[in-house]
This record gives sequence, C-alpha cells and structure tokens, in this order.
Amino acid sequence: MNLNQLDDVPSTFVTDPGATSAGGAALSRFRLDGRVALVTGASAGLGERFAIALRRAGAELAITARRTERVSRLAEALGDGTISVAGDIREPEVRSALMARIRDRYGRLDVLVNNAGGCDAGPLEHQSLAEIVDVIDLDLVAPIDLCRLAAPLLFAAPGASVINVASIFGQVGSRAPMAAYNASKGALVNFTRHLAAQWGHRGVRVNALAPGYFPTDLTGHLTDPSQRAAIEHRTLLGRIPDTTELDGPLVFLASDAASYVTGQVLTVDGGWTAT
Repeated sequence: MNLNQLDDVPSTFVTDPGATSAGGAALSRFRLDGRVALVTGASAGLGERFAIALRRAGAELAITARRTERVSRLAEALGDGTISVAGDIREPEVRSALMARIRDRYGRLDVLVNNAGGCDAGPLEHQSLAEIVDVIDLDLVAPIDLCRLAAPLLFAAPGASVINVASIFGQVGSRAPMAAYNASKGALVNFTRHLAAQWGHRGVRVNALAPGYFPTDLTGHLTDPSQRAAIEHRTLLGRIPDTTELDGPLVFLASDAASYVTGQVLTVDGGWTAT
C-alpha cells in the first residue's frame, strides 16, 4: 500500500468535529469519532480504501483478510486504534474468533462493512458445484453470518450501521458469465432490505453500497483497453472511476449524515444502470 493514500481522503471527512458554523455542523455529521468499524476483505482494493476512509473519519477499526502480511501492514499504517485479524471468513470459526476479538478489544461495534468478496468465471454449465459454493459462501453466507454474530454489539450501539457491499450486478444481470457472483449479490441486496426491516426498531440501519466497475484486483485494475472503452461508452459520465470516489458514499452510510437512511442501495457506477 502507498502510505500517501492516507492523505487522499477528501477534507470533508476530517472536518473539526467541534465546528460551530452551519456548514461545519453539517459536515461534522460525517465524523465517526468514538465509533468502532469492522471492514472485511481489507487487504487490498476497495476494502483497503474503505478502511483508510473510515479511519480518517475518526473511527477505530478492526480489519480482516486472508493475506496476513498485507492486512497487518495496513493496520500498522493506520496506526493506533486499528487491529488486524487474518483469516478466511468463509470459515465459521474465523468469523466467531473475529467477533470475539472485537468484543475483547473494543467492547462495541458501530459499523459493519461486509466487503470481502470474490467472483466466479465461465459458463455455469462448465463450472463445478464446489466453484459455485465457494463464491456463495464468501459473498453471501459470510455477510449474513457476520450480521448474526455482530447483532448484540450492533443493538447496543446508538446509531449502528451495516453496509453490505453489493454490486451493480446485484441489480442487473451481467452479460459476462459469473452466475454465483450475480446470484450472491442479488441475494445480498434483498437481504439488506430484509434486515433493515427486521432491525429498524433496534435503531440499526442496514444499507447496501453497489459499485460499478472500479480498478481493483478483482477487475484486473481495468487495464484492458477494450474493457476500458466499453465502460467509458456505457457509463453516463464516460470515464473510468477512481477508488477514492467511493469514500464519500461509504462514510455517508456509516455516519449520522445518513441517520434516516435504511434499506437502500446506494449505487456508485457513473450512471451505468441508469439507462
């Protein structure tokens, strides 16, 4: 990770929380001081970016991923107030141990970002059942179970927020063959709506963040010229995004700025799904 990234988060999210002007008071609602957030899949890509944005907004963090060295390095870069837990969250015992570590270290959880995910490839008729289950376990079962395990801490936290990282392909079908990914993300979107209905009276907001194509490991960093051209043609803004453009939507959903927002899908795709 380039540590200069820590300075890339827009100044909106580092506004003095004690600001007294009307504008400053509004911006202070984006602050997360005194809150604890968990980000899964934080060793690279969007997860790494989400961890940076939340930390700069004032949150203490627990971050997790399979790649021990990378997630440990990120925790070190983010400084005091961040712990890393390495492991594969497809494994139930890893999920349980992760929540136990958060309880022991912080005693609370205010923001859960279910970001970890993977994608399958190839026509369904050529895939094995194991390949399909592997993606569904990571993209759908793990987020559902983490919500279950985190429920007591979330219920105890005033203004808690769950953010399920879905995809535009949870809202529309992809032409590229990735059946398990499409199925998982579509299910995650409706799980988000369901859980918002179940937990609203508990004061827990549950929303989904649905990115379009962003340059990450999962998308091959969008280096293929034909893929870039297709994205530029399809999106209404006609360009490739930067991962920093998800900072605002993420922090918005995590913070009191979105205190009356629940059961929603915030799509950040440059207009891909608008037409």
